[in-house]
Amino acid sequence: MLVTVARTQGSVPREAGAWMAVFDDAVLGTVGGGHLEFEAIARARQQLARAGEGAAAADEARFALGPSLGQCCGGVVHLRFETVHPADAPALQARLLARRHPVALFGGGHVGRALVEVLARLPLSVHWIDSRDGIFPDALPEGVQAEHSDPVQAAVADLAPGSRVLIMSFSHAEDLDIVAACLQRLRQRDDLPYVGLIGSRTKWATFRHRLQARGFTEAELARITCPIGVPGITGKQPEVIAVAVAAQLLQTLPPG
Repeated sequence: MLVTVARTQGSVPREAGAWMAVFDDAVLGTVGGGHLEFEAIARARQQLARAGEGAAAADEARFALGPSLGQCCGGVVHLRFETVHPADAPALQARLLARRHPVALFGGGHVGRALVEVLARLPLSVHWIDSRDGIFPDALPEGVQAEHSDPVQAAVADLAPGSRVLIMSFSHAEDLDIVAACLQRLRQRDDLPYVGLIGSRTKWATFRHRLQARGFTEAELARITCPIGVPGITGKQPEVIAVAVAAQLLQTLPPG
């Protein structure tokens, strides 16, 4: 059974569109946890048991979190229950992946690898790009697509519209070329809502001078975020940087 938050009222633990898949012996995803989820799982398994008896393929149920479930949120959640058959898998995958926001990550180094592990668990589809052969692991997390591109900046032209871009290649020269390609695309299409460059303020000051020499204006350069990551996190370990950058990226996403 696929259980989806159809709509909500008041204070609730998850937004409309949140989902979980309920099997006889396992659960994937979450609609908010607590008593709400406990009741939803029980209902889904009851419907699974009746699926072979001609039960309805989909229905909806209302859960008042305060009065009936004793949860402090106090809002109301409407859950939709749908029976999913093997033949439904391709359409279901397309439907769920459509809710993911595209991210382009340039660089397969230590921070890039740590970031991919974090981003793959978020509502994002990751396009991972590097100019070096053999840089990507054999097994990629679900939702991650790897691309070898040489020159690496050539991949910018084909990024999905609306991509958030993270730049952290092995080379400052490559980083500069990728930033320039992103600025050129912003000038032409203005469809990259976030472009972040790893590095220090000193690195960005050097890049600014070189990009100005290539003809980019102050207003255009202001579209680049450098350094990247939410402020106040000072650790330099790849995993720490990855969490800080992922948090900043989430701040750029639309609500829900």
